[in-house]
Amino acid sequence: LLTAGYVHLSAVIHSATVKQDTGVVSASVGDNVTLRCFYDSQVAMHFSWYRQTLGGRPELMSTIYKYDQPSKVFHWLEKNPRFSVHREQGMNHLHIADIHLSDSATYFCGSSHSNMLEFGEGVFLSVYHQHSESRLQEIIQGPASETIQPGGSVTFNCTVNTGTCDRERSVYWFRHGSRHGIIHTHGDQCTRVSTPGVPSQGCVYHLQRTNLSASDGGTYYCAVASCGEILFGNGSKLLITDDEDQKLRILVWLSIIRVLLTTLLHNICDLWPQAECEQRDTQK
Repeated sequence: LLTAGYVHLSAVIHSATVKQDTGVVSASVGDNVTLRCFYDSQVAMHFSWYRQTLGGRPELMSTIYKYDQPSKVFHWLEKNPRFSVHREQGMNHLHIADIHLSDSATYFCGSSHSNMLEFGEGVFLSVYHQHSESRLQEIIQGPASETIQPGGSVTFNCTVNTGTCDRERSVYWFRHGSRHGIIHTHGDQCTRVSTPGVPSQGCVYHLQRTNLSASDGGTYYCAVASCGEILFGNGSKLLITDDEDQKLRILVWLSIIRVLLTTLLHNICDLWPQAECEQRDTQK
């Protein structure tokens, strides 16, 4: 199961029966956070939580058997008492108390039955120092959204205004969508830019995607790790549309409008004297 779990996590297979908090959740050091997970499978027998740090391997945190009463605690939770699991029928929530910077990671909720593991889309927990002087000042992503045809290309930009933190950094790009996961990493190489009103130079990182297909759609996030923190941009949404699909939708709508107009004309004729309708039909 563990081996299979790693394989599934690396591909991050989304299951419609497992629904969890998604996207990016931000929290300050010392906060308490609950990551929610719901499932509607009646056949699932085991319920688990995994976490994966940026650039790291998936780590099994907890696994609970359906009929354990009370639920047994996985040894990872025994070693890390700040983490706890609250499971009831249809839910398996992960609670993290007194959050540390090292808790920044992607958390996956899963269930299993018949040697099949199913996972939610995953949620990234971004932890920061609320009053840190070394915190990165700002991360700006662009464009906010793009609509591209299959086979096209797009370039995403991530601008980092360093503020008081100008140390070496690592930049990651990952996608939240049909195929979730890290898709590219940068070292500390960037294009230096000057921003009016900002004393220090900023850095611009680029992610280019070519020969796009429908599976490339989703929201792309830029994550910057520096000064002991990981901060995220607001995301860039990529929508892949096909001209043929658009033409088909237009034809469907035109057909619907035609049917509605025909029905309306018949209803009007039913309200008028039959002779007038026949006379109008003859004139036409």
